[in-house]
Amino acid sequence: QNAQVVKDATARAKALASEDSFPIEGPIQFDAAVDPAVASIKYKGLASEVAGHATVCVFPDLNSGNNGYKAVQQASKTIAVGPIMQGLAMPVNDLSRGCTVEDIVNTVVITALQSMDVE
Repeated sequence: QNAQVVKDATARAKALASEDSFPIEGPIQFDAAVDPAVASIKYKGLASEVAGHATVCVFPDLNSGNNGYKAVQQASKTIAVGPIMQGLAMPVNDLSRGCTVEDIVNTVVITALQSMDVE
């Protein structure tokens, strides 16, 4: 079911994107999306501009997004901002109960930037 949601969302994103837009692909597993070594195995012989070089990952639902960004943040010991929700009538983003002050500030800044696009 989630794979079909991702396929449908990918098709819609491609339809809405301009010709000079960045490459869009999905579904693609996270490891193959961001790790060139994994992509070379999983995508051997397949043409892909994204595999191994993704800079943005879109998850099919809020729970998957939370799990994905928290895993990357903890494993890499880097700053991760998210999840950033889009497509709602007004800007709304989520904070974890375990968030830091820096997480709050980063999320507030992104939400404020999103609100600049609201008419």
